[in-house]
Amino acid sequence: MTTFDAGAAARRGSVRTVDLAGTPWPVWKLEALVVGLVLAVAVGSVTALHVGVLTGAAAAVVLWLALPVAERSHRRL
Repeated sequence: MTTFDAGAAARRGSVRTVDLAGTPWPVWKLEALVVGLVLAVAVGSVTALHVGVLTGAAAAVVLWLALPVAERSHRRL
C-alpha cells in the first residue's frame, strides 16, 4: 500500500537539497560525509590509519545527528 503525507512534502521543501543522480539529498548529509572523510584522511596521515578512520567516523556521526537540529532551529529564528 502506498500512502501520501502532504505535510512531509512541505517539510522536505524547506530543507536545502542537492540533486545527486536524480535524488534530492539534504546539504547537511553531504557536509557530514565530507567532514568525516577529510578528518579521516588528515588524522590517518598523521597518526595510525585506524585512529583516523575512527575519528572521521565519529565526527561524521556527530554532525549527521547535530546538523539537522541546528538547521531546524536556525529556520525558526
